[in-house]
Amino acid sequence: MITVNIEECIGCGQCVQDCFPKDIELVDGKAKVKNKTCIKCGHCIAICPKNAVSIDEYNMEEVKEYNREAFSVDADQLLNFIKFRRSIRQFRDREIEQEKIIKIIEAGRFTQTGSNMQDVSYIVVREGLRELKALTYESLKKIGEDMLANLTPETKRFRRYAKMWVNMHQAYQENPHENDRLFFSAPAIIIVTAESQVNGALASSNMELMTNALGLGTFFSGFFVRAAQGSKRIMDFLGIDGDRQIVTCMVIGYPNVKYYRTVPRKKADICWK
Repeated sequence: MITVNIEECIGCGQCVQDCFPKDIELVDGKAKVKNKTCIKCGHCIAICPKNAVSIDEYNMEEVKEYNREAFSVDADQLLNFIKFRRSIRQFRDREIEQEKIIKIIEAGRFTQTGSNMQDVSYIVVREGLRELKALTYESLKKIGEDMLANLTPETKRFRRYAKMWVNMHQAYQENPHENDRLFFSAPAIIIVTAESQVNGALASSNMELMTNALGLGTFFSGFFVRAAQGSKRIMDFLGIDGDRQIVTCMVIGYPNVKYYRTVPRKKADICWK
């Protein structure tokens, strides 16, 4: 529930103007929240010049006063940071500090969600990674074998992936450490789940930026997401049920590779009208 400290409110009306669902009005020169259509986005908290607004469901101690030096990011540096990022598949044999994992998740937690759903959840797998690997390789092998046994004109283009998954499983069985072509012996993964694919993807993007800022590396494992789809054993292992779906799987660790420059990309496909 949104509450307004009447003694602090000066009736400037900025919260009224900025409230998208129009759930705030001025009554006798003071802001009054109707709490009927509110989505608890917090804009009223952020815009109030007197810090007179609060939400009782949230931890208000997390609210920080704006400081230009601490909050601003140079646009060119940010663009270079994005350009320099690489998907990492070579990891050092080093555990990731708990506080760094928490900070990565915080980057996801504070990412915008549609209608402020805040429907994104995070599953960190470290101790159980060996068991999850076995389930994942087994699932991909089965998917690959089924595809090869039932090829159609529509699925023939996926034949190379089917063969790859079967071969990956066999190689992993022979030498799990040297032939881990799914997780590349990384020490941890973060699985992002959400009701909305868009919300989960937006959170994952910010989480990747934080991962890089912390000196870590990551790549998004689409193979794992494919393996988990329809695999009750994997979903049960992860404790995923209800309306949640796996959006991304971030394989994370300290990079065991050094890059010296950015790489080129196709020209942007832009239509100006």
